[in-house]
Amino acid sequence: MKRGFTLIELLVVIAIIAILAAILFPVFAKAREKARQTSCLSNIKQLSLGITMYAGDYDERLPVQSYTAGAAVTYPGGLTSTTVRWFLLVYPYVKNIQLFSCPSAADRWNGNETDEIRYGINTHLVYGTPVSLGQMNEPASLLLLADSVGSSSYRIHSTWNSGYHIDPRHNDGANIGLCDGHAKWYSVRSNSNVIPGVTWLP
Repeated sequence: MKRGFTLIELLVVIAIIAILAAILFPVFAKAREKARQTSCLSNIKQLSLGITMYAGDYDERLPVQSYTAGAAVTYPGGLTSTTVRWFLLVYPYVKNIQLFSCPSAADRWNGNETDEIRYGINTHLVYGTPVSLGQMNEPASLLLLADSVGSSSYRIHSTWNSGYHIDPRHNDGANIGLCDGHAKWYSVRSNSNVIPGVTWLP
C-alpha cells in the first residue's frame, strides 16, 4: 500500500523551504548588486580614461564642468541646448551612452538630459578654469568621478550638505574614478564625503 505525506510532514517541508528561501534570497540580492557594482566600476574606469584622453587633446586640461555655448549644441539623444556639460565634451571619446548610466541608479542617461546622469565629476577640479594634469601632485589618489545623487548629479563636491554628493548605492559604498585613470570601490558613509585615502584637491 502506498503511503502519502501526512499534513505535519508537508508543513515541515514547507517550513524548511521557507527557511532556506529566507537565507538565500538576501544572498542572491547581494550577488546581483555585486554584478551591478562591477558593471558600474567598468563604466567609471572607461569614463575616467575618456576624460584623460580629452585632456590630452586640450593642453592637458580637464573638461570644464559646464558652460553656456553661443549657439545650441545637440546632445547624443537629440536634445538641443546652449548648456554644455562635461559629459557632452567627453562623449566623443567613449561614444557609448550606456557608459553614463549606473545599473543601480534609478534613472538612465539617454542623451536627452543636461543634468542627471548619476556620475558626478569633482567640481573642485573643473569649475571655472579646469586644472591641468600637470597640477596634480598625486593623481592616483585624487578623486575625478564617482557615483552621485542630487538634482545636479553631473557634479560632486567635498562638502556633504552642498547637495552634490557621492551616493553609496553599491553595498554601502561607491565606485570612484581617480585622476590617473583607474577606478575602485570605496566604503562610503551615507552622511559623509570623507573617504580614507582619497583627496579632493590637486
